[in-house]
Amino acid sequence: MEQATYYLCLFLALLLPLLLLKLSRKRGGAVRLPPGPWRLPVIGSLHHLASSPLAHRVMADLARRLDAPLMYLKLGEVSVVVASSPEAAREVMKTHDVALASRPWNPTIKIMMSDGQGLVFGRYGALWRQLRKICILELLSARRVQSFRQIREDEVGRLVAAIAATPPGQLVNVSERIAVLITDSAVRTMIGDRFQRREEFLQVLEEGVKLVSGFSLGDLFPSSWLANLISGTARMAEEVHRKSFELMEYAIKQHEDKRAAGDGEDLVDVLLRIQKEGGLEVPLTMGIIKDLFSETLRLHPPAPLLIPREAMESCKILGYDVQKGTTVLVNAWAIGRDPKHWDNPEEFKPERFESGIIDFKGTDFEYIPFGAGRRMCPGMTFA
Repeated sequence: MEQATYYLCLFLALLLPLLLLKLSRKRGGAVRLPPGPWRLPVIGSLHHLASSPLAHRVMADLARRLDAPLMYLKLGEVSVVVASSPEAAREVMKTHDVALASRPWNPTIKIMMSDGQGLVFGRYGALWRQLRKICILELLSARRVQSFRQIREDEVGRLVAAIAATPPGQLVNVSERIAVLITDSAVRTMIGDRFQRREEFLQVLEEGVKLVSGFSLGDLFPSSWLANLISGTARMAEEVHRKSFELMEYAIKQHEDKRAAGDGEDLVDVLLRIQKEGGLEVPLTMGIIKDLFSETLRLHPPAPLLIPREAMESCKILGYDVQKGTTVLVNAWAIGRDPKHWDNPEEFKPERFESGIIDFKGTDFEYIPFGAGRRMCPGMTFA
């Protein structure tokens, strides 16, 4: 009995220092993660997103209930931090802009975007900086954008004409109209004409946006071949990739055919015609149209969750630790409806932009339809 007691004491004497050492290390290197909802083994926080296909709405609701402007989610194997307030967005896109300037490199993006390269989804580095420089200084410079002014005014005129032609009492899908406006304006600047396969292009674009959101089973469990097989995301990504290149080739051919035929631009100044004809209860001035667009983008940003960023190094946001490799999302939809910064945020009130005080160029973080910082949408200059 005494011998057993002796060995027990010896074992405890050897084990105690090891336990104390482990506890001290854990205490000294403790990571303070942002608050988040309760998690399950393996799937983490995924069950919270199962209630709706609109992840941005679920995340906004979770952040509100937890009072967490910065929220932590474990989505399968992926650690995600969600910024849902202007203050948190400022930390992500300004204070720690460099540390969070990269993009997650998930399996879907690798397939759709030529192994993750390119201006939108490319990882931060020398190649991306070079592409960005070419885009800003050459393709989308102030001088270049100004040269496309007639195209933009013409397309806005077509939008005004379409709205004016809507029968009284009939609802207008503003988001759909703006999508057409943006597509026609962008394609005309590239190939000199409206895209003949516009509807097909918009459909492929919508499919692509859904795929690159990062919420497919294969992207959430990248190490599992079974998850990739079940989700079928790889096959869908390959199909979208194929369709995209087919449409680009068609657009180039359309441009070449137009040049060969010697056709000029068929520009119709619809806006001036409507203004001359009158007959509108409220004249549709450029100021009203701009306010209409701004309010639509506030309520329905093109990407409710801005394109994900990835932490290249660990940093602190609002006092919480964001570890290297974490995916960082900014919920532009939630920020645009934050009652702390917007009066009656659920109401459609274009007049709130009449003063011109609120800027969309990434300096006012309560309104960020185009993002901010190094990863801001370079096409913003068209707005």
